[in-house]
Amino acid sequence: MDAAQEFETHRPRLFSLAYRMLGSAAEAEDAVQDAYLRWHGALPGQVAAPGPWLNKVLTNLCLNRLTSARARREEYPGSWLPEPVATGGGALGPMEHAEQREAVSFAVLTLMERLTPPERAAVVLRDAFAYSHREIAGVLDCSEAAARQLYHRGHRHLSDDAPHPAPDPAQNAALLQRFLSAAADGALDRLEELLAEQVVVWADGGGKVRSAMRPVTGRNNAARFLAGLFARFTGGVRLEFAEANGLPAVLGWEGDRLTSVGSLDLGPGGVTAVRILRNPDKLAHFAAHHRPLSQNA
Repeated sequence: MDAAQEFETHRPRLFSLAYRMLGSAAEAEDAVQDAYLRWHGALPGQVAAPGPWLNKVLTNLCLNRLTSARARREEYPGSWLPEPVATGGGALGPMEHAEQREAVSFAVLTLMERLTPPERAAVVLRDAFAYSHREIAGVLDCSEAAARQLYHRGHRHLSDDAPHPAPDPAQNAALLQRFLSAAADGALDRLEELLAEQVVVWADGGGKVRSAMRPVTGRNNAARFLAGLFARFTGGVRLEFAEANGLPAVLGWEGDRLTSVGSLDLGPGGVTAVRILRNPDKLAHFAAHHRPLSQNA
């Protein structure tokens, strides 16, 4: 097996690592490509164990990218949401258990933005890739005690607003069907029945398409906003179900162009969060890789 072929055997794992680190599929692919260039340029005999070597190179590439990404996201117009990834084909690994789905959920990836880049690396490497604290220390070039502290501090920041466990996909899909039906009918009473009292709606247009610039909070406000949004944007839009970040999502297509990806979080009292991705730059990767769960919604 030549060097290029061997790298391809590691590519799925590397993408999964980079996406968890960056929250962006496009940036993750770029980081993986940069790792390939490092791999291709390595001197003979420099790489004794390809897997760990590539993980360390990629993690450090992601750490560099996170530093600049944090500055860009502070100036991002409106709400920033992670890019959706089509996970039905195993792009981010197995999605058989609630913990696996929750780890790549929009809720958790959004919370990860609170962490420093080293904290995020420690959490991802330990929770998603079962690295020991000693192995994390080797990747981050710090002491084992420092790696342990980074991990525990990162988890403490995440636990402050930890999301509720991801529901069963079938339960989520059924809820999504009821939600869409109520929104399509403009039935505010039915919509409100599905929403938790303190529900929050985030819409990410990136300043490139029409979208709410601030989160919409509260059951009544959210129901009115969603019914109005549905009425404005679904004329001529084909809806389809797919799996995004481990859970069912609804896609909006205008012709052959993907224009939105929407998902729901479920908690006590009903739907606790609605996330709507409309920034076209964040939809290209999903459009190229998604696998529908069913035909038209």
